[in-house]
Amino acid sequence: MNKLLLAALVSGALSMPAFAADYTILAPAAPGGGWDQTARTMQEAFTAEGISGNVQVTNVPGAGGTIGLAQFANQDAGNPNALIVGGYVMVGAILTNMSPVTLADVTPIARLTGEAVAIVVPAASDIQTLDDLVAKLKENTGAVSWAGGSAGGVDHITAGLIAKTIGVDPTQVNYIAYSGGGEALAAILGGQVTVGISGISEFASQIEAGELRLLAVSSEERVPGVDGPTLKESGIDLAVENWRMVAAAPGITPEQKAAITADVKALATSASWQTALETKGWVDTYLDGEAFDAQLAADIAATETILKDIGLVQ
Repeated sequence: MNKLLLAALVSGALSMPAFAADYTILAPAAPGGGWDQTARTMQEAFTAEGISGNVQVTNVPGAGGTIGLAQFANQDAGNPNALIVGGYVMVGAILTNMSPVTLADVTPIARLTGEAVAIVVPAASDIQTLDDLVAKLKENTGAVSWAGGSAGGVDHITAGLIAKTIGVDPTQVNYIAYSGGGEALAAILGGQVTVGISGISEFASQIEAGELRLLAVSSEERVPGVDGPTLKESGIDLAVENWRMVAAAPGITPEQKAAITADVKALATSASWQTALETKGWVDTYLDGEAFDAQLAADIAATETILKDIGLVQ
């Protein structure tokens, strides 16, 4: 090969985009739920923005994400190409399931999003307002069945806190946990439960289609583009926000963690990601580094206190 051709090949190779990593993102839940949506939205934005050339998403459902978390911690140790999504639900599930593997066994990278919880009923339900739901809960708490995500997660916590706030026994809440948003949605639409509770994005299309009635959202203020009152507007002095995060594998080097953090920050500030946040109704709550580590520790402690208050953790 002559020198000119070799120089041209080298020059061409150097001018091509250099992808930081080919990532595999584990969504520790069944398809259709918030973690799955988060992982697949990350996949789309990573590739659309040229941050990574190849991103794969895998699903490992069960036990509020703790099955996927344990698999990730054990099988991907030291792998700088492996990521896992998690969040508030996982914090609660670790505590309620007494999981031997915790978030201390992975490498937290960043908090990505926040989202209000939505309380919905099927369109055919006789429950027209949140006041109607409160009346039923006060009449017979256990007769009201709730469909939501994993036991001990933000949906379960919110249902328990609603009960506690209106003066009924939160330990009597009849909560039915589903491993994925798709399963919970089918139960709600099929009339198998009284009420559904989950992130707004998981119910948005059915609310818009008139198949579900939105009773309230759990945010401090009304969610832009969502036609529904807050719990506080409806007379329940309560606000809860779900949040989602991304973590890397245990056993990676500080340099590898820094590279992953840079990629995730590039993702979080990209046009593709910001558009997805707006479309899905997710709030940008990006936080990384020591500030995120401190916030995560505080959230874990606060969640343990809440779970004890509503009888889910001894």
